[in-house]
Amino acid sequence: MGTMIRKPTHPGAIIRQDYMEPLSLTVTALAAHLGISRKHLSQVLHERASVTSGLALRLAKAFDTTPDLWLNLQRKRDLWEAERDTPGLENVEPLPGLQDIGKELR
Repeated sequence: MGTMIRKPTHPGAIIRQDYMEPLSLTVTALAAHLGISRKHLSQVLHERASVTSGLALRLAKAFDTTPDLWLNLQRKRDLWEAERDTPGLENVEPLPGLQDIGKELR
């Protein structure tokens, strides 16, 4: 498993720094534009909530990006945290005989 050293940036930080600040958007204004609650957006911006598929679709439309951008940012962050927070992960080994099955599955 490839371990990243630096903690990946949370999508909320990208929204704040790359979109809200340059466009002078408030949390209230962006939440209304996205059709979500101010509270939910605030939780994402403060890195207390994750970007869901539904929110990724809304962000992609609002910022002229793709949903994959937002989901990949969130996925990288989630995996980074899971690598550090999953008990016993270091004890899991590849299954015996794995090399005998098709490489296309991996």
